[in-house]
Amino acid sequence: MKLSDFSYNTQVLYKGDKVKGCEIQPESAAIFLTSAFDLPGDLDDVNKVYESKGYGYIRGRNPNRHMLADKITFLEGGEDSVICSAGMGVIITTLFTFLKGGDHILASDTLYGESLEFIEMLEEYGIEHTFVRFSDLDAIKAAIRPNTKMVYSETISNPSIDLMDVEEVAKVAHANGALLVLDNTFGTPFAMKVLEMGADLSINSMTKFINGHSDALLGSVTGSHKLIDQILPKASLMGTTGGTFSTWLVNRSMLTLELRIKRQMENAAKIAAALEKNPHVNKVFYPTASNYAKKELVKKVFKFGYYGAMLSFQIKGDRPEVNTFMKNLTLVHYAPTLGGVRTTMANPYTSSHRHLPQEMKDELGITPGLIRLSVGIEDANDLIADLNYALNAIG
Repeated sequence: MKLSDFSYNTQVLYKGDKVKGCEIQPESAAIFLTSAFDLPGDLDDVNKVYESKGYGYIRGRNPNRHMLADKITFLEGGEDSVICSAGMGVIITTLFTFLKGGDHILASDTLYGESLEFIEMLEEYGIEHTFVRFSDLDAIKAAIRPNTKMVYSETISNPSIDLMDVEEVAKVAHANGALLVLDNTFGTPFAMKVLEMGADLSINSMTKFINGHSDALLGSVTGSHKLIDQILPKASLMGTTGGTFSTWLVNRSMLTLELRIKRQMENAAKIAAALEKNPHVNKVFYPTASNYAKKELVKKVFKFGYYGAMLSFQIKGDRPEVNTFMKNLTLVHYAPTLGGVRTTMANPYTSSHRHLPQEMKDELGITPGLIRLSVGIEDANDLIADLNYALNAIG
């Protein structure tokens, strides 16, 4: 199957944009900048609104969130989704929904830094945790416990671009009665369909590639009706449901998602190949790189021929060399985020993973010379020329 096999179906794409009872259908989806909706004039009808999951107070239900939820649910191949105020908002809400005191969560040790911090914080609520390398299936099997209720990881590790065998990890989790929850922000449903591979819930920081325009914070979680129906009330109570304007912005961005993400992933593969040839680069971390160790797993996980738009590479040198590289970039800029239409870089050692102990940084291969690249939609040749010029300035 190819990426084009998942091109938008017009009926699915727009089905959430039509508001019941509205005779006029605008070309652009309407935005509902209201904190509440007027309810019917008698109590029986008011009760019917809530029983039918209609609109009342905006924190609980919102037409703009429903429009977006329909789209991400379609792309993920799930039954329903919850839209939250940020990627961390959806992670926190999901974990608090399914974990309680006395439970255990088994999580990847290569998670986003703030995800690691939050899981450690769960100890304050009596929730135990263990971090292991999810590329090692035996380590997962050895660490799972009778009270493990959730197995949690990112599909593509940050920043090492390492992979896990989703299908095999799902078997281990389900054999123990645990949920498999995967953050698919780096992969997106265009590179991998994690629900089809056995995950129970798929999380996306929609702030990143799904939105792509670096102008909105949002997160989503997609899965079965049974699971999503448990998450939505928690999101409403915790106040983590997505805001109207951000939801409208991301809903707009979904219209160009396939065009953007396809270009970004193609560019990333070209840049990875070019960086391997630069004498100032020690190693490139990307699934198509010549030294990538898990070629068979790459074929198994990336079934559509696209490998994500995130890559990392190791500069030969330390802080002085990184500073020289950064000062000589023109098109690529440093930004503490990823997934936008513009190509950005970051230095995990001093940003996302700066709070980790040095011992853990060493174990994860996070050195001062490691550069993480979020590839945009610019011309690939221009980006390669920019990166090579900045690297060669190290000389």
